[in-house]
Amino acid sequence: MDFDKRKIGSEEEAVFFARTDFRGSDKLFGLKRSDRRQHMYVIGKTGTGKSALLHNLIVQDISNGSGVCVVDPHGELVESILAKIPKSREKDIIYFNPADSDYHVGFNPLELPDPKYKHLVASGLMGIFTKIWANTWSARMEYILNNAILALLDTPHTTLLGIPRLLTDKEYRQKIIGNLKDPVVKAFWVSEYEQWQDKFRNEAIAPIQNKVGQFLSTSLIRNVVGQSHSTIDVFNLMNEGKIFLVNVSKGRIGEDNSALLGAMLITKIQLSAMERVRIPEEERRDFYLYVDEFQNFATDSFASVLSEARKYRLNLIVAHQYVGQLTTDVSTVVRDAVFGNVGTMLMFRVGAADAEFLESEFTPEFTIEDMVNLPNYRIYLKLMVNGVASRPFSAKTLPPFKLNEEAMTVEEVVEGSRTNYGRRREDVENEILAWSTNAPPEEVVRATRTGEKFTSTTVGNKERFEVNCSMCGTETTVPFEPRKGKPVYCVDCYKKIERGEIKPLFSPKTSENKVAESSRVLSAMGIEFDAGSVGGGGGGPKHKQREDRLRSGDRPPERDRNRQRGGGDNSRRPGGGGNRNQGQNQKRQQPQTV
Repeated sequence: MDFDKRKIGSEEEAVFFARTDFRGSDKLFGLKRSDRRQHMYVIGKTGTGKSALLHNLIVQDISNGSGVCVVDPHGELVESILAKIPKSREKDIIYFNPADSDYHVGFNPLELPDPKYKHLVASGLMGIFTKIWANTWSARMEYILNNAILALLDTPHTTLLGIPRLLTDKEYRQKIIGNLKDPVVKAFWVSEYEQWQDKFRNEAIAPIQNKVGQFLSTSLIRNVVGQSHSTIDVFNLMNEGKIFLVNVSKGRIGEDNSALLGAMLITKIQLSAMERVRIPEEERRDFYLYVDEFQNFATDSFASVLSEARKYRLNLIVAHQYVGQLTTDVSTVVRDAVFGNVGTMLMFRVGAADAEFLESEFTPEFTIEDMVNLPNYRIYLKLMVNGVASRPFSAKTLPPFKLNEEAMTVEEVVEGSRTNYGRRREDVENEILAWSTNAPPEEVVRATRTGEKFTSTTVGNKERFEVNCSMCGTETTVPFEPRKGKPVYCVDCYKKIERGEIKPLFSPKTSENKVAESSRVLSAMGIEFDAGSVGGGGGGPKHKQREDRLRSGDRPPERDRNRQRGGGDNSRRPGGGGNRNQGQNQKRQQPQTV
């Protein structure tokens, strides 16, 4: 069917999606712009025609010059839209595809439009984490993670990559604490977190490290959320009527990653819509948010979008397969918000349980038997007309629209979006690498803006220190004075460590005095080493088995490692070690020599 811009009943713009089929009638109908502000809800089994319906609505919105965002967890709907972008809207398209390994759109969930939204951002992120990680969630995990997010939000240009670092890197943590403005959050990190015993702290943060670390360990995701500055401005794209296509395909980036990233984007759109409060209502431009399989992203805060978005001209069109997807064991908030706030309701064929639930919405016109036997591309609906919901009636949806104007090719759309909103993978990875190696922020920005590869020689205005890579021996310079005994890596070795190709070196912390003391203690125990073997290179014990083990590169047992550190067995150093058998060792006599 050819698509042309039409009017319906007035001069107001409308979109068309079906024809009546009651008693042989065949009239085209749709929704006016004002009625779409009451939102649209679509439900139906897979394969019944939901995606085709959404496709037609999106194509019309794009052709009408409207602002559109499509969030698709499968990717097929968004990819079908890529071939339907008119040439006239070439500069408006933003294609967000995390699976693109060469160019990455930057999206920093911690980037604040205004400091007053800090707690809303934190609350939104916590709602997402609570939903996605419900099976492993705990009150302690929530307590720590919420304080971590609030702490990072007080420091400009932080990203989600800062969460695991804040928990484990004391130097970085002190820097963040120094920027804290919230006394309650600061009290947590100074008076509580820092006072925890190491064992308790490690147990407390382990679940957060596992979950957040798993999310950030995927380079495709890390290169998107790890950029300190977003390359997309959601507030502006809504006000300027851009086309924002979000392809968070589960099959390409993983189910949890898809749900997390999609939910974060929707939360960002919600906050950007709320920013419109400073724009007079009559000047707020309608923006249409399409969310397919929206149960994947529907947190409790999503319910507030349905109830509050209308005043901000954020109009939702949500679709999914069955009602049970909207409830959890402890909450029906999302389901109640949908059926309490949606104006237009469309139903394709549903299962028996859903038909029973929806019966109250569609009786007496349609029965449960009618609902479960509805043919494909046939719908029962309640249509919003001039602000009033109609009685239920039946209709048949339209075949895919064809544009009357020249469309861009998919390649043109992708390349144009890459050029305008993407950054090269190398640039993004250089920025993240620089951040992780504590390079000065101004030098990170300079290297990023110029496209220069960030290496240890990038920084040019500060004192340089010549070093050799502790791993490969490459000569280089760094903008900080290396600490004695602390390994320093070149960029290539650091990347290999990140990818897991090589293991990092342990910092040799034994001084010459400690080495001498260690040798004396071990000698008293009857264990002698060749010259230079303890704490340094060369030589080895005079015991054949241990010598072979050291040559093979195997790590010595814990007991031997304790001895090498200068403590011998735990029984010889009260209060030292941390051996599980410490209590027993203290009661033993001097250990027998080998």
